[in-house]
Parts: sequence; structure tokens; C-alpha cells
Amino acid sequence: MRAPPLIVAKGTGRVLRSLGERGVHDEENKRHYNNEQINLISMKKALFITILALGMAVAANGQDYKTALGLRAGLPYGLTVKHFVSQKNAFEGILASSWGGFVITGLYENVHWTGKYPGLNWFWGFGGHAGFWDNSPYYTNVDVGIVIGADFIIGLEYTFDEIPLNLSLDLLPSFNIIGHSGWNGINGGLSIRYVF
Repeated sequence: MRAPPLIVAKGTGRVLRSLGERGVHDEENKRHYNNEQINLISMKKALFITILALGMAVAANGQDYKTALGLRAGLPYGLTVKHFVSQKNAFEGILASSWGGFVITGLYENVHWTGKYPGLNWFWGFGGHAGFWDNSPYYTNVDVGIVIGADFIIGLEYTFDEIPLNLSLDLLPSFNIIGHSGWNGINGGLSIRYVF
């Protein structure tokens, strides 16, 4: 009588003596494979739920007010108003005096929670400015006229829980396109606003 052929189980190097033993091994592989698939699906669900919860937490903390109005110190200095049009998107207007003139700046801003302290957000944005100035009291190279340009902004803001007050500290690089054209420097300011 001839001995049955030897069968090597995949991935184990184990020699199986009979077809019956191979069948048992195949069932174990199937159970192991199914358990791995279930674990993988569970991990994907857990990851999805975690990402969704974090996203909702960040979105919920994108801003803490709808509109705020106040004063801005720095360059340019003047009045500032910020109004949210959605949870993370706002428009800011600055009516400012600068270089012996008057400049209106409009900015679109995208606001994000810092992730550590409630009420503390960081923001970035862009926009433009238009106005006129007369720098003759400040420089010998007199520049009087209309200016139009582009602005970018990045900063931090904190809204108090106890009182309706918002503080904002920002950098405002600007570039003049018309008028005294060219790089206008990296301006900055501190804004103190009443929250509505």
C-alpha cells in the first residue's frame, strides 16, 4: 500500500499527513481571516467616529460670537468690525487713519480653534484696501494721492466668556497696486471689540 502524498500547509512549513488534516487547517485559516476582517472593519469604524467627533468639536469652536465692533491700535489704526457669515468664515472691515489720510480695508478671514483653550482662535485671510494719504508731514519725499492694494492677515483672537469682549492681535502685510505702489510692509495691530 502506498502512503498518501505529503501536503505542506501554506505559510507554516508544517507538513500535513492527510487530506483530513488539511481541511481542518483550512477552516482555521478561514476563521483567522474572518476575525482579521472583523477587527479591520471595527478599527475603521472607530477611526471614522473619532475623526467625526474631532471635526465637530473644532467646527463648534470655530467662533464664539456673530458680530463684534471696536477699536484697532497699530498700523492702520481706527475702527474695526468683524462679522461671521458661517461657523469658520468672517468678514472684517477696518476704517483707519494712516499717513495723514484715510484707508478702508476689507478682509475675508478663515477662523480656527487653537485646540487648547476655549475662546482662543487663530485666523488667516486676505482682502484689499483703498483710500488716500498725504505723507508730507512725515517724509521729504512727498506722496499724496489715492492708494489701492492687497492685504493678507494672520493672527490670534480671544473672546471672553464672562464679559462681551474680544481681543485680537494680528499681522497685516500689504502691497499697494495703485498710488504709492509696491510693498507697504508688514503692519500689525491690537483690536479690542465689543461682542454682540
